[in-house]
Amino acid sequence: MTDATALPGQPRGAVLSGPATERAVNVLAPNASAMTLDGTNTWIVAEPDSGLAVVIDPGPLDDVHLSRVVDAAEKAGKRVALTLLTHGHPDHAEGAARFAELTGTKVRALDPALRLGDEGLAAGDVISTGGLELRVVPTPGHTADSLCFHLPADRAVLTGDTILGRGTTVVAHPDGRLGDYLDSLRRLRSLTVDDGVHTVLPGHGPVLEDAQGAVEFYLAHRAHRLAQVETAVEEGHRSPGEVVAHVYADVDRSLWPAAELSVRAQLDYLREHGLIEDA
Repeated sequence: MTDATALPGQPRGAVLSGPATERAVNVLAPNASAMTLDGTNTWIVAEPDSGLAVVIDPGPLDDVHLSRVVDAAEKAGKRVALTLLTHGHPDHAEGAARFAELTGTKVRALDPALRLGDEGLAAGDVISTGGLELRVVPTPGHTADSLCFHLPADRAVLTGDTILGRGTTVVAHPDGRLGDYLDSLRRLRSLTVDDGVHTVLPGHGPVLEDAQGAVEFYLAHRAHRLAQVETAVEEGHRSPGEVVAHVYADVDRSLWPAAELSVRAQLDYLREHGLIEDA
């Protein structure tokens, strides 16, 4: 049996609904899959002595799950006052409009198409609800509209799909871009170094206790994959499908379509930096 403390980011273990930090509570959505791991983590975040809460990523359009989120807040003596989105993928955002109906809240997101209300989200914004402080951190790469939320009081960061609790994320070409993603990882690393962030509250998978270790693992993993893809191209594997079959030969074939998205993003990155020639 593998010791969790030896794994990247020091995952806590099983993914459970319930308190994760003093201010953050998870409600796990019932949408487990190869891509969503145990399901989407819907986060309820609030000051302990406040009657107001913020919900991050309501998750899929599933009335049972959405009602469970409302119930969890109410049982803690909180009223949901605001809904935030880390990005627009359906497993995070599809239920947002329905959740807004249930709670009477506005939905704030980077992408205007996902917003309900006049306010969006932008780099440097500080969300203040019921005394809670959440700082918006732009982290494009997985998607163009990806954001993270820094929770200073808990020395935590809510990462959506930018960092997962298990495995690594897909840079979803063509919307996602690898150069942007690497910059975003470095931005998160600076939070661990300069702002003392040590806990990752991911969009999928278990909570991570070693935020800096998780970021360093992601950066090393990306560097390794880039080197593999560059070598594969040099050996004559030119198309994305050929590169996937060569580099991801030990990965479950059901994940190859997602791997191809990442390979396309890596090929674009290598071309942009003059490391490989156009096919």
